[in-house]
Amino acid sequence: MNWDRIEGNWKQIKGQAQAKWGDVTDDEWQAAEGRREELIGIIQERYGIARDKAEAEVDDWAGRL
Repeated sequence: MNWDRIEGNWKQIKGQAQAKWGDVTDDEWQAAEGRREELIGIIQERYGIARDKAEAEVDDWAGRL
């Protein structure tokens, strides 16, 4: 799924993201609002992983939607 569709349907898709990354807070989900770069930064910070790994995880998740 492309990121325009993810952003547009964020309220419906957010639950799937929460299931994958359960440590992310509600405030962080709200701040991301489906934006790819925001989500990558949050995942990177919350899980203490490198940016390229966070990008790969987010892109893999989005590709499975």
